[in-house]
Amino acid sequence: MKIIMINPTSLSAWKITGENYLRLSKLKIKDLFDADANRFDRFSIRLGDILFDYSKNLIDENSLKSLLDLAKQSGLDNRIEDMFGGSEINFTEKRAVLHTALRNKSKNPVFVDGKDIMPAIIAVQEKMKSFSQNIRNGNWKGFTGDTITDVVNIGIGGSDLGPAMVCSALKHFSSQNINIHFVSNVDGTDLAETIKGLNPNQTLFIIASKTFTTLETLTNAISAKDWFLSNTDADQKDLKHHFVALSTNKSACAEFGIPEENMFEFWDWVGGRYSLWSAIGLSIAIYVGYDNYNRLLEGAYAVDMHFKDTPFERNIPVLMGLLGIWYYNFMGLRTHAIIPYDQYLARFPEFLQQLDMESNGKYIDSSGNQVQYSTGAVVWGTAGTNAQHSFFQLIHQGTQKIPVDFIVPCTSHNNISDHHSKLIANCLAQSEALMTGKGKELVLWELKKAGLSEKEIADILPHKVFNGNIPSNTFLIRKISPANLGALIAIYEHKVFVEGVIWNINSFDQWGVELGKQLAGKILRELSDDNPILTHDSSTNGLIKYFKNCKNA
Repeated sequence: MKIIMINPTSLSAWKITGENYLRLSKLKIKDLFDADANRFDRFSIRLGDILFDYSKNLIDENSLKSLLDLAKQSGLDNRIEDMFGGSEINFTEKRAVLHTALRNKSKNPVFVDGKDIMPAIIAVQEKMKSFSQNIRNGNWKGFTGDTITDVVNIGIGGSDLGPAMVCSALKHFSSQNINIHFVSNVDGTDLAETIKGLNPNQTLFIIASKTFTTLETLTNAISAKDWFLSNTDADQKDLKHHFVALSTNKSACAEFGIPEENMFEFWDWVGGRYSLWSAIGLSIAIYVGYDNYNRLLEGAYAVDMHFKDTPFERNIPVLMGLLGIWYYNFMGLRTHAIIPYDQYLARFPEFLQQLDMESNGKYIDSSGNQVQYSTGAVVWGTAGTNAQHSFFQLIHQGTQKIPVDFIVPCTSHNNISDHHSKLIANCLAQSEALMTGKGKELVLWELKKAGLSEKEIADILPHKVFNGNIPSNTFLIRKISPANLGALIAIYEHKVFVEGVIWNINSFDQWGVELGKQLAGKILRELSDDNPILTHDSSTNGLIKYFKNCKNA
């Protein structure tokens, strides 16, 4: 596939969008509401059980039109078609990008190199369904004949973050008979604390590594195997009852002790941060049941069709991506807070950190040139209302403006007293407060009403003023369900893709993670070398020396 290489700053829509921002920068978001009683209706979209409100942004019809023109001039429509069609849009790795095919619920084939990949996808999904059902109903036994009560997923990056987040988010739908655990860090504490107290006879390990060579994952897998063998009467042939692999490396799996029938395949056109839709989602299927896992896929598929077929002006991922361009390239913002007002979604911001920053944290464009504009935001956040009592002070009165995405379900799975009403009230109040702020006149009136003296008022007044005018989006979701979670994840996936297209970067490679891996391998060998290490800078050499001294003390 020939990549269309377009510097976005050369497009006429970029210039017009800049002019629109200069015009709007003299206004406040509240002014736009004052001037338009129907603003919410015109700047919100309903998709299934999800309402997306983007009215609390410093945009109007003209700025939105220029942003939409920017998407069109960037060739976004063709790039969407390329992705769904199996073209090699991950051009630096010469790969298609087809996580969408994994949740394709139509009868339509999807071709890669002239071959329909849907039969292979369906075959793996059927194998996942059968296996997960056997674990859940107790038909799969450990080598002693015991049923499995604990499942430990060993992976890192997308092989951990995606399934861990989904299992946390869908805990309400989980089996009461199976505990799910996730190990990712090569720090031995992660594995040690996870397996502490587990019964090895009732534990299943899922080793998630496409190549079965990932340092962190293999280190943890080998230690898990050693723990299992040293705490049971099992030998190598019994590992097949307690270890399965999500991988394509048959020989490495066999050498480890995992037979081919215990392997679940996925493909190189599945990027790690998009892999929860593949066999990497096996832990999800076990924990919440395959039917619920399938509903997760269905929710994502509904968004895929929305993204593919809906005109840009009513297309949620497109609009979100364009708002990102507006924030980072025209408003000059650098970070983006994600605040889910739902405890089940507490790990969603962490998941989005990888999805967004690993995808668009690039300074080289598709032509191989260094970009002269901002790409990729720092994504962060945590669950509300906890966020209000930690970092919201900075968002309200700090020196940098930070856009916020609020995510909240209308219905709770846990109706305890009036908890959920208070949660909703806090979420909606924060989005309003960020926009309206609190002016000097109102603060002055409140202080006078409280009976403060003129000196007391003068001392405290500037500290209680909020400038407001901070943009936000709000997702109101009917409830957290597998389908709605799948939809929400897919919305953000496509949003990130839209930004990458307009920035003319490859959102699907991640070469930035390679250098550290290469150097780690070298340093690992040097840590066991008794000779002085002088091959690095003085800091690294000194740190290696100090570590060795501490270790040998």
